[in-house]
Amino acid sequence: MSASSEASNRPFSLAGLDHIVLRTPAAADLIAFYVGVLGATVERELPQFKLVQLRAGRSLIDIVEVDGLSAVSESRNVDHFCLRIEPWDEDALANYLRSHDLPVEESGIRYGAEGNGPSIYIKDPIGNVVELKGPPSD
Repeated sequence: MSASSEASNRPFSLAGLDHIVLRTPAAADLIAFYVGVLGATVERELPQFKLVQLRAGRSLIDIVEVDGLSAVSESRNVDHFCLRIEPWDEDALANYLRSHDLPVEESGIRYGAEGNGPSIYIKDPIGNVVELKGPPSD
């Protein structure tokens, strides 16, 4: 199948990067870098998840504190990244993903750069977690 015919079958288009989630044992250092050096701003904090969300223009950078270097070195420091898509038709999206042998790992309403909205998680061919996120619903 050619790229152009594949695109005509795709029930969505990419609208941009919604957010990325970084795992670190040094959250304060990362926050200081992204805020102090690069100019991001603190959008919200969720202490129960050891999570600080930083606003970076239209996108978010989520910083998650993990215990010890081994928590990062034994796995990846990027938890997942999120792509904003439109339109949002969960049934068409699930059917499309199934046609590519991609199971939906999770689905639900989650917070992103534009607010709460529908999202699903899939994995790319090398195991990276990719969140596909629809428009805000709040």
